[in-house]
Amino acid sequence: MVLHEQRLSLPSCLLLSVRPSLLVQEILVDHDTILKIKAAAEMMQCSAAVDVLFLLDGSYSVGKGSFERSKHLTLTLCDALDIRPDKVRVGVIQFSSTVRTEISLNSYSSRDKLKKHLKKITYRGGSTQTGLALKYVLKKGFSADRNSSIPRVLLLLSDGRSQGAVQQAATELKQSGVTVYTVGIRYPRWEELHALASAPVEQHVFFAEHYSDAVNGLCTALSTSAVCKAVPPGCKVQSFSCERKTLETVKELQGNFVLSTSRKKYKIHPAACHRTVCYDPCDSQPCQNLGTCVSEGLEKFHCVCPPGYGSDPHCAPALNLDCSVDVLFLVEGSTALSLEGFMRFKSFLKRFLQTVVGADTPTKIGLAQYGDDVKLEAKVGKHRDVTALLRMVDALQPRGGKAMTGKALQYITRHGFQSSPIFADVHDDLPRVVVLLTATPSTDHVVEPAKYARDREVFIIAVGPEDLKAQLNNITGNPQRSLTYSSPDRLGTKIPELRAKICAVDNQGCLGQPLDLIFVLDGSSGVGRDNFIQLKDFVRSVSVQFDINRDVAQMGLVVFGRRPVTVFDLDTHNSGSDILKAVAEASFLGGAASTGSALLHVHTYSLTVGKGARPGVNKAVVVLTDGTGAEDAVVPAQKLRDNGVFVFVVGIGDLQQESLLRIAGRADHMITVPFYEDLKYFDDVLVQMVCVEAKRPVDLCRPNPCMNDGMCVLWDSSYRCQCRGWEGPHCETRKRCPIPTPTQPQLNSPVHLFVCVCHRQH
Repeated sequence: MVLHEQRLSLPSCLLLSVRPSLLVQEILVDHDTILKIKAAAEMMQCSAAVDVLFLLDGSYSVGKGSFERSKHLTLTLCDALDIRPDKVRVGVIQFSSTVRTEISLNSYSSRDKLKKHLKKITYRGGSTQTGLALKYVLKKGFSADRNSSIPRVLLLLSDGRSQGAVQQAATELKQSGVTVYTVGIRYPRWEELHALASAPVEQHVFFAEHYSDAVNGLCTALSTSAVCKAVPPGCKVQSFSCERKTLETVKELQGNFVLSTSRKKYKIHPAACHRTVCYDPCDSQPCQNLGTCVSEGLEKFHCVCPPGYGSDPHCAPALNLDCSVDVLFLVEGSTALSLEGFMRFKSFLKRFLQTVVGADTPTKIGLAQYGDDVKLEAKVGKHRDVTALLRMVDALQPRGGKAMTGKALQYITRHGFQSSPIFADVHDDLPRVVVLLTATPSTDHVVEPAKYARDREVFIIAVGPEDLKAQLNNITGNPQRSLTYSSPDRLGTKIPELRAKICAVDNQGCLGQPLDLIFVLDGSSGVGRDNFIQLKDFVRSVSVQFDINRDVAQMGLVVFGRRPVTVFDLDTHNSGSDILKAVAEASFLGGAASTGSALLHVHTYSLTVGKGARPGVNKAVVVLTDGTGAEDAVVPAQKLRDNGVFVFVVGIGDLQQESLLRIAGRADHMITVPFYEDLKYFDDVLVQMVCVEAKRPVDLCRPNPCMNDGMCVLWDSSYRCQCRGWEGPHCETRKRCPIPTPTQPQLNSPVHLFVCVCHRQH
């Protein structure tokens, strides 16, 4: 349609003018966040003593359709209010040309009755007398039959197109202590809604067309203003950018005529939205090995796992807490720990229990929580099945107070474990383990209480973020029992490590058992440079489970390709930290693989007294390989075993399993790992295998401690070396021939020749 308009004072040129046509509000987030906002809105519940009054615009400018939508929003919001006489009271007023109380604040004492009457309210029509309505609310809206300290909230649902002055009445209403929220409906006039709302404006203005977003925003605003607590556990308030868009129709003026066109443009009004978003367990990507996470609510999820991997909850290889220990989880519940952090600990605990606890698990589990004080939530062994354990964790609520970790450790040492009688005079004295879950610095001293626990044979495993590593090490007294994560979403990946550390305690006798251990790593091209790094990581994770020093465990490392290379001998390093560093620096060799030459090298050179091997100490060799080039290793491996050395094989893949089994000699000395990335789940399995053999009686002459073909002879609970052409305790020094001193030769006497026959070194 063309509109003709006389414009006498304007030249013949293009003139643009606009009129509001459509306004919308959009929160600038991804689709997943929108779903989380909707989910949070369904769970939010305001339960406090508060009076809430809905002021519904029933004028012609709103229209019947938008009026019904404003009623729908009111009904939806009522579902988030705990409507009771002593909690939330709700009233409804409709205004247009006149003002009418539809539901007074004290009319209904239950949500159902209120909603039933609310649905019957009919649209009235008329002019938009918002100022008159606000004066009415000021005089008659809030009854005086309740304590004056009770918060009063007004929710104005309108398009903001008032007729007459409104600002004065709104100011008086806010000055009287009423908090005013404005909710735009249809195509609202944002400037007026902003002017009417309480400050800060961005937290008090909403858009009714997006029901769940508006309910979430209103409940969030009520929570942040301390009117009530509507944020569900495990959820938090976040700020997002919003855009309030005005879709405007463009008019063009050319010459003396105004042409109305259909061209439109958006005018954007930036804003901020504050919404409650609930933590989704799938956010941390708990499903490993390409498993798909399917969320089932705030804390529940399940994983759809690819073939060949374990079941829920995270598609890791099947793990089982099959060691006999008493475990008490000590969980921080202090005020310093955020609610999200506490919920993350609960989720981690549930996933750990679901993963490692089976019907025949011998481990007994208990639970305690601390803040200012300690609460023993469940004694060790009280619950033996997974369902009961999960219910125990579900019921956990944060205690609050300061994070007094030292006090908690001392209390648990005294009261957390109690030996239970098996028979009349026999008690169950299993190893006792405390697993500490903490994320904030302790407010009291931890060194002495932790030492107090360790002196009483309580093993502490501490789990926390990397920035607490120093504190965790002080608590455990052993960095190998400190388990840290780089970011909160990485906590769930630590389940296999925690399981291994708990079960390592069951093998503490191995940590005090003398052992000479040599790792033989395949560094050939068949393994590859990247996989070689994973082999080294596996060796490092195993090494930390032994006490490395001259008197207990010694460790050596040989890497082989076509030829073997000694990275370090048994007596090279005297501490676990030195071992970790040296293993990390081992070089990849490449080339073809010869496992046989590597084992022969270990037999001839590495396991000798000269290279640090100790007589009277059990010896073990661990070969890590994919089996390529292992055909020549059977005879050297048998030679090692004949000499009293235990041979273990960790084979990756299934191509050369028969050859690897012949090297190990026994099925229970062999571990088969499907993929290199799965190695990390088998370090504790290897430790248990090695520790079983490390405790066996020792034959002092096997392996032979005598060098240079010396013969070892058992003698008086010890041994001695019978040397040929050599001397020293282990035939380590070449015997020198005595040179006699001849007398002065006589003239014409014969010349005497002295011949010293020495044995050639082999």
